[in-house]
Amino acid sequence: MRTLKRVRRALPFIASACLASAHAQEPGAEASAHSKWKVSIGPGVMVTPVYPGSQRLELIPLPSLDISYDDRIFSQGLDVLGVNALKGDAYHVGAAVTFDFVSRKESDDARLRGLGNVHSGPKLKLFADYSVSLLTGSVALYQDIGGTGQGMQISTDLAANLPLTERLLVSVGPGFTWANSVYARTLFGVSPQQSAASGMPQFDATSGIRDVHLNAYASYDFTKHWTASLLVTTGWLQNFAAHSPITERRTELNAFAAVNYRF
Repeated sequence: MRTLKRVRRALPFIASACLASAHAQEPGAEASAHSKWKVSIGPGVMVTPVYPGSQRLELIPLPSLDISYDDRIFSQGLDVLGVNALKGDAYHVGAAVTFDFVSRKESDDARLRGLGNVHSGPKLKLFADYSVSLLTGSVALYQDIGGTGQGMQISTDLAANLPLTERLLVSVGPGFTWANSVYARTLFGVSPQQSAASGMPQFDATSGIRDVHLNAYASYDFTKHWTASLLVTTGWLQNFAAHSPITERRTELNAFAAVNYRF
């Protein structure tokens, strides 16, 4: 069951396109089973598009955190603070305040001048996951609560979890992301006013499937304390995101790599 818990923590990060670090109990965790606290920290780096639809990538150094109490209260990856309201060996249902780095500035590209800036901010996340044998399914809803105009997204993912050795876990599976009209207009739409200011053609973006994607995750336990992990999502923009004049590339890459120490 340790491998399933590890993947469950990985899926929300990958499904949100921006990403939660994924670190589970390493060998020897049984020795500290009496403690309800689980703490794992280390350095990490994120690779993500400069803005949604951009053909350029940027590197963002981030701390990799996996802190939980009794598998109930947690701070993991981009989930600043969350709670598993319902939990069992095979499932979690809960909520979290999360933060991502999705933004867009006119200074990012000359093409964007006149479109205005889109700022990153906090989101309310509602999530659920369930595991059967080596399969884990998850769904997460993200609602903007920072007034950034990023609306709502819902991501659904399915993963096959393959513990290749005692130390190496690999997980892979598909998913898709739906976004509402507020998100679509903010990140991919071009209003008449923006069109006049930028010279970009007007584009009316509406709600729909934002992308389909393939998730891949690998974790290797060097010792009972040290673990390295890599999460990669390759996505293909759909509908409003694919056809927007803002979009330069329809294929997206998001990744997060980390080395963690478990106390």
